[in-house]
Amino acid sequence: MINESIRAREVRLIGAEGDQLGIKPIKEALRLAYDANLDLVAVAPTAKPPVCRIIDYGKYRYEAQKKEKEARKNQKVVDIKEVRFSSKIEEHDYQTKLRNVIKFLKAEDKVKCSIRFRGREITHADIGKKVLDRVIEDVKEYAEVERRPRLDGRSMIMVLAPITKK
Repeated sequence: MINESIRAREVRLIGAEGDQLGIKPIKEALRLAYDANLDLVAVAPTAKPPVCRIIDYGKYRYEAQKKEKEARKNQKVVDIKEVRFSSKIEEHDYQTKLRNVIKFLKAEDKVKCSIRFRGREITHADIGKKVLDRVIEDVKEYAEVERRPRLDGRSMIMVLAPITKK
């Protein structure tokens, strides 16, 4: 909220150089802002009384957008990639899928490994758990287990997260 859109009767005022001017009526605060050819901006509108600052609002918004853009540039969006195994997977297929898991982990993405049980395979869920335990053993230098393998309906799912470098 800026200038006339501030509805409080009195505000705690901070000057243009950052000095405390005390609690002032809103009209006097607006007059001081206009005399300095600046804007009255509510920086803490929920405080009692609201805290307002005399600043150049356009410059304030520009610097806030610049900070936000810089923060966005430094953050990494973590994707979750899924690799599906089967309980009756052959060795070559397993190695191919394992290479994909390692590639995703090196790219610092989380990996969701799942096994879909079809038909009567669900009665041998322990075979599927062995496959996922083997995956955990084979990628232990690249990943940490975020969610252990567990049965969810007709699927067994686990989530691996890349090891964070500190």
